Amino acid sequence: MIPKTFSLVPSRYYSSAIEFDPVLALLQFLHFSATHTSLKLTRQSHSRILTLGFSQNSFLATKLILAYAVCQRPFHSLLVFDSLQHKNVYLWNSLIHGFVKNGLYSEAFHLFNQLCSSNVLPDDFTLSTLSKVSGELRTVFPGKSIHGKSIRTGFVSDTVVANSIMSMYCKCGNFGQARKVFDDMTVRNSGSWNVVIAGYAFSGHREETWELVKQMQMDEVRPDAYTISSLLPLCDVDVGKYDYGRELHCYIVKNELELGIDSDVHLGCCLIDMYSRSNKVVVGRRVFDRMKCRNVFAWTAMINGYVEHGDSDEALNLFRDMQTIDGVEANRVSLISVLPACSSFSGLLTGRQIHGFAIRKELNNEVSICNALIDMYSKCGSLNSARLVFEDDSLCKDAITWSSMISGYGLHGKGQEAILLYDKMLQTGIKPDTITTVGVLSACSRSGLVKEGLNIYSSVINNYGIEQTLEICACIIDMLGRAGLLDQALDFIKAMPVEPGPSVWGALVSSSIIHGDLEKQELAYSFLIQLEPKNPSNYVSISNLYASSRRWDAVAEVRRMMKDKRLKKLPGCSWISINNKTHCFYAADKAHPSSSLIYNMLDDLLLTMSDAVVSSHLETST
Repeated sequence: MIPKTFSLVPSRYYSSAIEFDPVLALLQFLHFSATHTSLKLTRQSHSRILTLGFSQNSFLATKLILAYAVCQRPFHSLLVFDSLQHKNVYLWNSLIHGFVKNGLYSEAFHLFNQLCSSNVLPDDFTLSTLSKVSGELRTVFPGKSIHGKSIRTGFVSDTVVANSIMSMYCKCGNFGQARKVFDDMTVRNSGSWNVVIAGYAFSGHREETWELVKQMQMDEVRPDAYTISSLLPLCDVDVGKYDYGRELHCYIVKNELELGIDSDVHLGCCLIDMYSRSNKVVVGRRVFDRMKCRNVFAWTAMINGYVEHGDSDEALNLFRDMQTIDGVEANRVSLISVLPACSSFSGLLTGRQIHGFAIRKELNNEVSICNALIDMYSKCGSLNSARLVFEDDSLCKDAITWSSMISGYGLHGKGQEAILLYDKMLQTGIKPDTITTVGVLSACSRSGLVKEGLNIYSSVINNYGIEQTLEICACIIDMLGRAGLLDQALDFIKAMPVEPGPSVWGALVSSSIIHGDLEKQELAYSFLIQLEPKNPSNYVSISNLYASSRRWDAVAEVRRMMKDKRLKKLPGCSWISINNKTHCFYAADKAHPSSSLIYNMLDDLLLTMSDAVVSSHLETST
């Protein structure tokens, strides 16, 4: 046995002997090594343990296994574990936890099976850790095995273990089993309620979620910040729960749930998202401005709110403020969120600056960022730049990458190139999805490639099992309509397996206008009014159609309907972005401060153009 040593501590008045414990010193040194993720210090500690003869000390072995795992050397941890003669559950837990932290889930479950085959029983930590892993992997079979072991060992009555098992079942989509575990629990804490509420909320079981909230309150369990953050995504105008969101906001303020720094950021992001989805982006901005702590996630939530609301100018301004005012560096998600704002304004310069930022931060090989860049460049008119991003050899392309480039070709009227790229995608083994199908069919439609488009449509439906969505059907209607095959387009609508929506009838309207088919135009508008009774554009358009046919009684009837419904069409506008500032113009607009100069320039241009036309006629006549 290694004797304990003593060290002398000199003092001005006396000397004292302090007992020095080498095991405690090594434990502290291993803790320091793990905290600083230092493999060198961990190895030095390991060497010292062997030198002093402490290789069988379970406390030191546990710390050493954890230190190697933190340094991303889990198999070194396994070597330490295998050298031990007596293995307790804490050593097993440290080893399994290390493999889990390094993403080696199969090896972690293999170790668990070895543990079950030994004379050591798993404890609550073992079972809850592996339940969480099963949930993250969305694999219910090993999760059921963990559940069974929990029942046999009696740990299923442990609240933490039961919560982990419920979370696993929810993530795997087995809500019935999760609810059974919940109902069988003798003791539930707020975490138990949060797990099942979050599971139901995330899966879209809205009514069941609100019923659980009522039961939670009946059991006198107070909703906490986690509960509220799970409920806020369910509150928006589309499902008629916007008032619920406001009530939850009041609950947050009343119960001071936003006082913690972490809670403030997380709840703030959820509130901003809820208000943005409810078209209340101004209220979301108030929440953002009052947040005590704003990290990159809060800024990104607010930027995304403006982008979704169509206020790209404010989104770009906020993106600049994030870096210049708060000094918050953009991450992958914030770049993906702001790039559509550049697309909306054709802000090619700003888009290139963001691309440059991504390159400097070595984010340019992230597939999600590259997909957003391809989309942005295509919509800004720089197809060559989109192609350069797509053709980068370092980019690991996914289905969205191919779809973005195919859609880019279609947007620029390059249908043949889109079809060639689509065929190349199929050759690589990537199967088309709904987005890819819409992209290539739109390209065929814009390029007049009806035969090719119909062949692709037949292929994706029959060979790849793609469902006929409204978007896909609208592409076929648009394709046939542009080619003048209006009767065939109407027959397709009648045979559609899904109920025709506004996009389908809108495509028929556009084609009918192009080819002057007033009968089908009127038919399509009548269906649009039924489907979108609060869209004033439909009423104005059909009123103009009746006016062109001198059907004044019908015009008066449509105007009366608009008046009764209190509908008023917003005027269309055009805009131009100069020096990071957007200038909007409406028809006959004189509100712009430079309107007099603009109209003078317009008069000069009209005069110049008319002189050019006169000169052309004179040259022709002579």
